[in-house]
Amino acid sequence: MVFLKRNPWVAVVAFVVFLSGYTVAFSPPKNFSDSIVIISKGTSVSRVAQQLSDAHVVSHPTILRYMLRAFGESGSVQSGAYHFKKPENIFVVIRRIVTGAYDLNPVRITFTEGMTVRDIATRITETLPSISAKDFMALASPYEGYLFPDTYFFSLSSDANSIITVMRANFDKKIKTISSDVDASGHSLSDIVTLASIIEKEVRTPENKRIVAGILWSRLAIGMPLQVDAVFGYIFKRDTYSPSFADLKVDSPYNTYTHKGLPPGPISNPGIESIKAVLHPTKTDYLYYLTGKDTLMHYATTFAGHQINRKKYLDI
Repeated sequence: MVFLKRNPWVAVVAFVVFLSGYTVAFSPPKNFSDSIVIISKGTSVSRVAQQLSDAHVVSHPTILRYMLRAFGESGSVQSGAYHFKKPENIFVVIRRIVTGAYDLNPVRITFTEGMTVRDIATRITETLPSISAKDFMALASPYEGYLFPDTYFFSLSSDANSIITVMRANFDKKIKTISSDVDASGHSLSDIVTLASIIEKEVRTPENKRIVAGILWSRLAIGMPLQVDAVFGYIFKRDTYSPSFADLKVDSPYNTYTHKGLPPGPISNPGIESIKAVLHPTKTDYLYYLTGKDTLMHYATTFAGHQINRKKYLDI
């Protein structure tokens, strides 16, 4: 102490050295760059610290690791995607990763009517690469038909479960608006959604959707196979629906040529228009329909009439 009193410049130098060390240890790196860092669920503190260092968000991963553990935050790092737009000291970085302050604008994703879980998984992976299509499909496949097609805004930190939850909630919300129609239909919601998923793939216009819905309900009522081609796209995981003769014999519960009744579940995620068409079908004497090369729908009451339409509008 006497030495410091006699040599005040020593105290100044000591303070400067301390301050410099503080700056180096806790300040952001000089080569900071705007970046997005994705922290996966269950990632160790050591790995998180190294990720932030590799992205030039923190200067010293070891100091970050020790500070997280010293503050008791080692088990509280929130997974997700973080956007680091500007240099921030280590204390701010720690606060952000333990509170989930992602600083990300939500991304917009539109899922159109008739998309399958496979289609949705592909769209999600394109926009949110942190979610694998395989993982999403594994979780979402049981909800085929019940992931409502719509435009959504998701955070880049979203995971498969949160996306499925939001889409399912939207489906429930839409169905609630027509719950009285569902109850009055005499059909289960499962049958309604399954038939609507077929209508979504088979027909385009509202008027024709209602006519085809009436035809398919009639086929079911008389025990006639549905014989719809759209199921083969679902069976073979492709977007084409012109089955070959071999396809028509494929051993699948979704094959509506070899199995009577509805398939065991939806083959797509239908929109509200197709669901309403199934609830309010147009009653006709038709039992057959096709989409001609002229892109128009053509109907027949008998198989003979259907064959005439095939020759006339499909050149078969």
